[in-house]
Amino acid sequence: MKRILIYSLVILITTISCDQNATPLPRGYFRIDMPEHNYMLSDTTFPYFFEYPVYTQLREQIKRPGQQYWLNVEYPQFNSTIFLSYKPVEGNLIKYLEDSYTLVSKHIPKAEDILDSVIVDRDRNIYGLVYKIQGSGAASPYQFFLTDSASHFVRGALYFNMKPNNDSLEPVIDFISKDIEHMLNTMEWNDGYDYSQ
Repeated sequence: MKRILIYSLVILITTISCDQNATPLPRGYFRIDMPEHNYMLSDTTFPYFFEYPVYTQLREQIKRPGQQYWLNVEYPQFNSTIFLSYKPVEGNLIKYLEDSYTLVSKHIPKAEDILDSVIVDRDRNIYGLVYKIQGSGAASPYQFFLTDSASHFVRGALYFNMKPNNDSLEPVIDFISKDIEHMLNTMEWNDGYDYSQ
């Protein structure tokens, strides 16, 4: 009887001690190495030019009527693109401003917050607005526009070629935001541009 009791206790203790509550670990993401910020000047034959990162590819978008001088600043290592669209201002600045606001407002359902900052640089004749769209499901974390209010209008938006998860992309978004700031700070209008080309 004593033997049965000892075996029963050993089996009971073994059974109880083997019950492991597995604690799920948080999902990890790969470390992303960021290059050093270096810049070069874009094509100065466009109506606008700026300094863009050397580790990106600057590609002109396929020309369609009304879509000349549109550029993509592509980040192959981050699978992302800054889309730049240019429009000459011909009494339609209000429409372009409303379009920009409408495109930003489409992110409101997924955004936790939308921070905006005004750009005013009278020396370069540049005025604009930058939107930082916060929230893990926001498709475009950065959008902006620049204008001289008379002749030029440039709109830009950062998109990633993947399902939005901006929490994990935050280091990349912060890195690219520094490039966007540099692009905006170096943007200039080519007022001698011949639009008849």
